[in-house]
Amino acid sequence: MNSSAFAQDAFGVRGTLENQQDEPVAGVSITVSDASGTEIATVESAEDGTWAVPLDAGGDYVVTLDESTLPDGLVVRNGRPELEVHISSDRTVLFPLDTQVVGGAGPGGDEPSTSGGDATGDPDGESSDDGAENGENLGEIEDEGGATRAASLLVSGLHFGLMIALAAVGLSMVFGTTGLTNFAHGDLVTFGGVMALLFNISLGVPVWVAAIAAVLLGAAFGWVQDWGLWSRLFKRGTGLVSMMIISIGVALLIRFATLFFVGGERQRYDEYVGQKPWDFGWLVIAPKEVATGLIALAVCVAVGLALVFTRLGKATRAVADNPSLAASTGINVTQVVRLVWTIGGALAAMSGVFLSISDGVKFDMGQHLLLMVFAAVVLGGLGTAFGAFVGAMLIGVFVQLSTLVIAPELKYVGALAVLIIIMLTRPQGILGRRERIG
Repeated sequence: MNSSAFAQDAFGVRGTLENQQDEPVAGVSITVSDASGTEIATVESAEDGTWAVPLDAGGDYVVTLDESTLPDGLVVRNGRPELEVHISSDRTVLFPLDTQVVGGAGPGGDEPSTSGGDATGDPDGESSDDGAENGENLGEIEDEGGATRAASLLVSGLHFGLMIALAAVGLSMVFGTTGLTNFAHGDLVTFGGVMALLFNISLGVPVWVAAIAAVLLGAAFGWVQDWGLWSRLFKRGTGLVSMMIISIGVALLIRFATLFFVGGERQRYDEYVGQKPWDFGWLVIAPKEVATGLIALAVCVAVGLALVFTRLGKATRAVADNPSLAASTGINVTQVVRLVWTIGGALAAMSGVFLSISDGVKFDMGQHLLLMVFAAVVLGGLGTAFGAFVGAMLIGVFVQLSTLVIAPELKYVGALAVLIIIMLTRPQGILGRRERIG
């Protein structure tokens, strides 16, 4: 059943199934029954993980996820595959999915049964030996499952860190050359994902062609922003605080314009949605994550090498260090800043495209990433592109690995905690330099 068609009914129950890596889970059976147990409908989640059941009347219903149809290794995290819901309008039902790491616990959350019964059940004591052996086997399963999950989360964290790095490097370069804290940078990430979606869905071009077009448009959008807005504000002597507030307005303008023209539903490309993952035993990863991660790493390395070895890169670092001194040596500061805005827009758009390949496109996706980007820039050191990359990798790994000890819903809180701790203990960041104020 198509969820987009269901959106027109606006009465019923629906949801989206995603794993811990925010990838859609397709082919899972969902059954909706009324309070008396009569089955209303059974549907399967689509390629984008969505499912929907329209209803004729409100009331109490039971929504059941058939765990036998889940991919191997996935279970309902809270042990509740059956939910009772009251329907009075359109209702969204969520089933949190997680990797099964304990071999003895059943999907429903029941504890594994213990062998041997009570102490008097076997006078020869043989059952206690069997119980000890079973306990050792269970420990091995837990250790193996925990190590496998940790390895998967580590790789997922590295991938997420590279996506953050693409946006963080551009934001850090803009701050270094202009001093502007650009709150609209997250919406440049959204811009890239939306442009690729329009090319892919509306024009029917392949995703890789749409991605290249989106990056080029992101670069053009960055250039236009500086030419039409920021450079003019700088020439008028507008203060950085005022410009920061203006950037918040620009962010809201882009965000709600996207909401108006594209809609509020999460949309996905027509390729690479239900991709079969590579299973290495200790690691399960989708080919699209490997491809996007390697491309992101190559781009970040290329930007770093360009900053160090090219004339434009050296000019950019000179402007970041001291714009007045750079101008006195003949460097065109205006052109350098415009180049930085162009590169920053392209990198942000690329981040948006790569994130959208895995998670889909939504009008506020950049807003949610912005906190991670700011945390990475502050952690690595304000104004240094290399520090932004290091900070992004640390934040990405920390956020994903934190789900080993806390609920996945709270994983982004850790990034905010890191941001606060760094500001209190080392304000200049990992690769930043101390500066005298006053």
